[in-house]
Amino acid sequence: MITLDSVSKSYGSTRVVDRVSLTIPAGGLTSFVGPNGAGKSTLLSMIARLLPPDEGRITLDDLDVTTASGDVLARRLAILRQENHLSIRLTVGDLVEFGRFPHRRGRPRSQRGSGAAADRTQVEAALAYLDLNDLRHRYLDELSGGQRQRAFVAMVLAQDTDYVLLDEPLNNLDMAHSVTMMHLLRRAADELGRTIVLVVHDINFASFYADRIVALRDGGIVADGSPQEFMTAQTLRDVFGLHMPVTHVDGRPLALYHAAAPASTPSLLSA
Repeated sequence: MITLDSVSKSYGSTRVVDRVSLTIPAGGLTSFVGPNGAGKSTLLSMIARLLPPDEGRITLDDLDVTTASGDVLARRLAILRQENHLSIRLTVGDLVEFGRFPHRRGRPRSQRGSGAAADRTQVEAALAYLDLNDLRHRYLDELSGGQRQRAFVAMVLAQDTDYVLLDEPLNNLDMAHSVTMMHLLRRAADELGRTIVLVVHDINFASFYADRIVALRDGGIVADGSPQEFMTAQTLRDVFGLHMPVTHVDGRPLALYHAAAPASTPSLLSA
């Protein structure tokens, strides 16, 4: 369980996360949604201790995220950031092996023993799970955007943590790769028992795949619930400032955002 108690973060005089309190239970898939600048990525980074909160407390089960040992936290929680820049040229296999770093405790790759065997097992499982075996010897700069993103997610899964945080994992992916990625994350939650928290912009992906949707706006939580509870015209208007019709497909609520209109549309005659 991830618990946030009155967490705030400011950059200069701008408060980007404002006294957020939230509990994310273990298991399932939770989506953070909201307009640009709402504080979603900042909140995720504070949970992962990439950013320190200015106020409040964040706990991961029995761990205080701020004071926990780094190696202990890294064996419980993994994060994939929105932008991933590497200064060295790596193969897919090399990248996925980096996910085992928190568990190696200085062991060389070639060392035999139960720890090295566990590393190999997790790496092989992650490569297979993301369908990357045929690409394991390819360099990352030789891959498509979708293939690279799968490789980074495989690295995170190889870390073998209970909690996985993903900041816009669909960033720069086309429709087909986005659908594939969300299928994989849903499976990881269901089949591997991971607690997955992700930032996503497409509200319909959140509705179709998530168990829970948490919406932020202006640094605070403005809506929180299941897709059935969240996906109403009024809630979508409150969060995104758009009149958005909602329909249902196979019992799942979907927003017709292509037909949306701004909540307040200026008159064309006033220009």
